[in-house]
Amino acid sequence: MSKTRRIALCGVLAGLAFGLSYIEMLLPTPGIVGAKLGLANLAVLVALYLFSWREAAAVSGVRILLSWLLFGSFTGLIYSLAGGIVSLIIMSLLKKLDRFSPVGVSIAGGVGHNLGQILAAFLLLGSGVLGYLPLLIILGAVSGAIIGIVAAILINALRKVVKS
Repeated sequence: MSKTRRIALCGVLAGLAFGLSYIEMLLPTPGIVGAKLGLANLAVLVALYLFSWREAAAVSGVRILLSWLLFGSFTGLIYSLAGGIVSLIIMSLLKKLDRFSPVGVSIAGGVGHNLGQILAAFLLLGSGVLGYLPLLIILGAVSGAIIGIVAAILINALRKVVKS
C-alpha cells in the first residue's frame, strides 16, 4: 500500500474516532462521572490491526487533541491522554503477542483506559477516587467486549479493501 493511501486511511479513521467521540459526548453517562462506552476506541483498534501501533497512536492522538480543542477542559485532556496512552500500550503489547482476538485486545484496552484515568485522577485528586476502580474495571471490560466485536467485523471487512 502506498504511503499516501495509508495516510489517507488513517485520516479517515481519525475523523471516525473524533465523530464517535462527539456522538458519545451527546449520550447520557451510566451514572458514573466520566464513564463512557469508548466508541472512539473502535477506530484506534481498527488502525492497530490494519496498520501498526504508530498509526493507532496517531489516530488516538488526533482524536484526543481535536476533542480537547473543541469540547474539552485541561483536566479532561489529562484524563484522556492517560487513558489513551495506557490503553494503547496494553492493546499493542497484547496484539504483538498474537494470542488474543480483537475482542480480547479491546477488553484489555477498555480496562487499561479506565486504569489510566484512575491513575491520573489519583495523582490529581487523591485516594478517594479509588472507590470507582472496581466498577470502572467492569464497565471497561463490558464496553471493551462490545467495541471489540464490532471492531473484529470491521477489521475482517476492511482487510480486503486495504490490500487491494
